[in-house]
Order: sequence, then C-alpha cells, then structure tokens
Amino acid sequence: MPVQVQIIIFAAIAAFVLFQLYNVLGKKVGRQPEDDARAQPAGVTANPADPAAGRTNVLDAVTLASIAGLKARDPGFDPVRFLEGARQAHETIVRAYASGDRTTLKPLLTPTVMNSFEAGIAAREARGETEVAEFVHPARADLELATAEENRAVAKVRFLAELRNRVKSADAAAEEQVEERRVAEIWTFERILGASDPNWVLARTEPANA
Repeated sequence: MPVQVQIIIFAAIAAFVLFQLYNVLGKKVGRQPEDDARAQPAGVTANPADPAAGRTNVLDAVTLASIAGLKARDPGFDPVRFLEGARQAHETIVRAYASGDRTTLKPLLTPTVMNSFEAGIAAREARGETEVAEFVHPARADLELATAEENRAVAKVRFLAELRNRVKSADAAAEEQVEERRVAEIWTFERILGASDPNWVLARTEPANA
C-alpha cells in the first residue's frame, strides 16, 4: 500500500477517535444557564438581533402540538419572540422583587401573584433589609407549554438561572450578605385572547428540577 494512502487512512482514524473523545468529554453536563432557549418550530425565523440565534435545541412533540393549538386560536403567536419577551420579563421581575419596586411589578403580574410578592416585600421591609439581585449568567428559558384555555392564552416557561443576591440589614455596621444560588422554576404566563392589550402577565411560579 502506498505511503500516502496509509497516512490518509491513519489521519482519518485519528480524526474519528478525537471526535468520539469530544462527544464524551467535551460536552457540558445538565442544563446550563448560559445556553439558549429551545429551537423555534419549522417556519419561524430567529431574530437576527438575538445574540443566541443559531444555537438551538429541539422542541418536543407535546410542546409543538400545544403551540399548534394556540396558533389556531392566535395566529400571531411566535414562540421565539415570546421567549425573548419572557426572558426580559423574568429578569425585570426578579430584579424588581428584590428591590421592592412595586410600580414595575404591578403591570407584569396577576393580582394574585402581586399580592404574594407584596407580602414578601413587606416582610423584608419590616426587617429593615434591602436587597439587590444580579444574574451571574443570562437565564436559560425553555418553552414547556403554550396552549389556549377557554378565552386565555397560557404559556409555561422553565427558567434556569444563577443569581447573586446582596442583602443589607438595617444595622449600618453589619456586613453585606452575598449569596449565590442556582434557581430552577416554572413560570406560567397568560393573557386574554383577542384583548387589545397583547402583553402577557405572570400568573404562577413553581419550583422545577434543575
């Protein structure tokens, strides 16, 4: 066998072995906060301004079926654009809750959620604490469900985020407490179908598996 042919064969074998090693060792384990949201369904174009455009995952069959059902009632629903808005809303709500910004929170929450958040803010204020929430990485958002229920559009988004909370007590001499934590939650957003206001509001939060 000619030497050149042997070299080509050995090079091909080496490339294959390196590729297999990368598949085993080069991938991150688990859902990473800096990863982008799931892929858009066929026929939906990613926003070119989105820095994560091009890095996509695949929506499962159940989610795709639910999206189809919602689009039948609301043809303008765009899952990619919705997730972009959901990520922005998530960050805004987390920061506003930490800082006690009721004015920012009120139009983004249902009355029930607002009452729950208000209780948490009031309790923190009663302790004389101030808090700042920072995102270590942009939160990952995955669309779990998008459907129509009676006259409402309902969408569930799974958020995975790494947060840094800075808490200062009323005691000026006390040191600022800094906590970093990984948070996984399902947020349910909803809006009235056919309403003049196209904005979604947060209707429920619940813990999720990381």
